[in-house]
Amino acid sequence: MTHTQTATESVAVVSGRDTPGVRAMHQEAEAIASVEARRPAPYDLVIRRAHVFDGRQALTGLYDIAVDGTEIASVSAEPLGGRQEIDAAGAWVVPGLIDTHVHFYDVRAVSDPDSMRAFEEDELPGRLGLFLDHGVTTIKSVGDPTGGILATRAGIAEGTLRGPRLLATGCGITGRDGHPAATVFGDNPWAREHFTGEVGSVQEIRDLVHHLADRKVDAIKLLSEGACAHSGEPTYLWQNPAFPDGVELARLPLALLRAGVETGHERGLRVTVHTTQQAAAREAIEAGADGLEHGVTVEPLTDRSLIDLMLEHGITYTPTLWIDDAHPDARGNLRKVSRAGVHIALGSDTFSGRGLFGANTLEEAELMVAAGMTPTQVLAAGTSGASRQCSRPDLGAVAEGKRADLLVLNSDPTTDIGNLRDLSMVILNGELAVDRRQPGRTTSIRGVGRRSRRSAP
Repeated sequence: MTHTQTATESVAVVSGRDTPGVRAMHQEAEAIASVEARRPAPYDLVIRRAHVFDGRQALTGLYDIAVDGTEIASVSAEPLGGRQEIDAAGAWVVPGLIDTHVHFYDVRAVSDPDSMRAFEEDELPGRLGLFLDHGVTTIKSVGDPTGGILATRAGIAEGTLRGPRLLATGCGITGRDGHPAATVFGDNPWAREHFTGEVGSVQEIRDLVHHLADRKVDAIKLLSEGACAHSGEPTYLWQNPAFPDGVELARLPLALLRAGVETGHERGLRVTVHTTQQAAAREAIEAGADGLEHGVTVEPLTDRSLIDLMLEHGITYTPTLWIDDAHPDARGNLRKVSRAGVHIALGSDTFSGRGLFGANTLEEAELMVAAGMTPTQVLAAGTSGASRQCSRPDLGAVAEGKRADLLVLNSDPTTDIGNLRDLSMVILNGELAVDRRQPGRTTSIRGVGRRSRRSAP
């Protein structure tokens, strides 16, 4: 019996008779009770009155975003109720950012089992937290030691480590004496063995891809070449400021490239290929690759038919300007493929030792705008476009049924990408992971009961 019903019945008893007025009151109370009975229970969390970028575009007006458990339950122009409510008061809600190209383990500090264990115990937790602190809720590792990165992924999923959702390829696969085995790890044989997978035959690359798939990696990364211009020969000289004497480098033979892509697809895994030149990019696409890591960086992209090939095959282009902006053609090439309509994913190529994890992802977004993309296009590249690259359609959108990875921003990122830095809150899997609100900010939070804690990968 509701409070309203009880009050109405009391009036009837006091009056001593069933008058028309009392009957009307009773009928009204019953109607209210009926509506209340049909009204759904409050959501776990509601972010109230927010501007929304939904992963592709900014929505018109203000919305309430409801979360149940780990998922977005509703995006509504009408007010919603929740057991916990955040009054955004016109702030912006966007999907959590996804960085699709990260090297997490410190390639200089890790050189044997003891130093790897020290990194995992002393450095790893804080570096994971940096991503969340900058609004990056998902990262994709594309060339870390397989055992270590998969154990880290498991720790995050189990809740023993605080960090963004972690996707991983395990080691990167390259030809014998290819990049980065003979370059980055040329003087670090232990790391060379664990961070890279060097193959010399079709059977070896098939076996390695199957091994990684058996270990439940999220994707496969192949390395076709290094990051310097060459004459097109199978062996060429790596010339990089970090290696002033040059390193004789071998490319991944085409037959192995094809076999690696085919085997990855047989196991249901997306396969992306590290390229830097037009010829290598074409080879990768014709071999069936799903995406280009770096794309074309060391020379101007002059081959329009290559762009047409990207469009025809639905290629995702990951420009990694954070690492490749030193190449004078990298920005212009991104501008060309973006304007042509090629799918773009945000990926920074961030690694230990330069800048900060998370902050480097935001710098990548700003560099992409500087290259000629609009803030809205870059936001899409870092959310829905990145989810496509990662084969995770549950991520990268503010929409019903999607994972509740959300950022609350104090300023509009669709007009100025730098406003990604004006971060108020980070919600990961439906839980408040970062709260950077300051006194005087407009956002406020109100609890209307206790939420149950739930987690999901």
